[in-house]
Amino acid sequence: MESRYHSFVDFMKNMYGVRYQKIVIDAGFTCPNRDGSISRGGCTYCDNRAFHPSYSSPDKSIASQTEEGIEFHRGRYRNVKGYLAYFQPYSNTYAPLQRLKELYSQALEHPQVVGIVVGTRPDCVDAEKLDYLAELSKKHIVIVEYGIESCSNKTLRRINRGHTWEQAVEAVNMTAERHLITGAHFIFGLPGESREKMIGMAPMISSLPLTSVKFHQLQIIKGTKMEQEFAVHPEEFTTFALEEYIDFFIDFLEKVRPDLYIERFAGEVPPRFVNSTPWGLIRNVELLRMLDKRLEERDTRQGRLY
Repeated sequence: MESRYHSFVDFMKNMYGVRYQKIVIDAGFTCPNRDGSISRGGCTYCDNRAFHPSYSSPDKSIASQTEEGIEFHRGRYRNVKGYLAYFQPYSNTYAPLQRLKELYSQALEHPQVVGIVVGTRPDCVDAEKLDYLAELSKKHIVIVEYGIESCSNKTLRRINRGHTWEQAVEAVNMTAERHLITGAHFIFGLPGESREKMIGMAPMISSLPLTSVKFHQLQIIKGTKMEQEFAVHPEEFTTFALEEYIDFFIDFLEKVRPDLYIERFAGEVPPRFVNSTPWGLIRNVELLRMLDKRLEERDTRQGRLY
């Protein structure tokens, strides 16, 4: 049956004909809104321990993380033909170019690693770094993934991102101009954003020359500043029951550019990190099944109202 939206898995299969699996690498980066360059404390929702696996640790070498990551995934995905080193925690271009070259090359030395995914912020790239990644992409798969989170500067200030929507637009444009695979990440449910405001972001996101997008529902992580904020002002947050979220996302998806690939539409954080699990312990594969079923029931598809 033909899919009613474009998945990033389809993009990779169409581009390369095989399945590649990401291995999360923690190379020991930080962020400019953590180290005092532009702010301190980081994003108010963030605890990176909740978002990457146990084998990924800056205390281990990149070679060790790569080997452990391959072993971790080998039993789960038997049809994998190679691996992508996913530099995920914090801002993975936030270092001098020579240091980036050293770190990325260490991952690419492994014979089963066919490319890298670089997770970073819009204010942590420049022409020189992007030129290097573009050159690297002539021999390897290179994906640049920007954490943007919201199209609203008011929201970005509130969650202490430390960059603007305009900086995100500039970074995405610079990356796409170099023919790099360009992704972005957004969060639904940040404080002060209504459902109508979030759906209104669909044309703004669609206007960017992105290859793919990840969407996550907001999950309140224990010990974060946002947990404190949510406890005091829960009325300023838009929360979703599972079925509500799926219908909300379909409303959003109908207004998204039809050729934009959707890498993820919801997230899952280990229960020990969150103060509640309103959806229960549901896995991503089940969420995808529910999305497909609801799209069919509503007889709609990505971009129908674009």
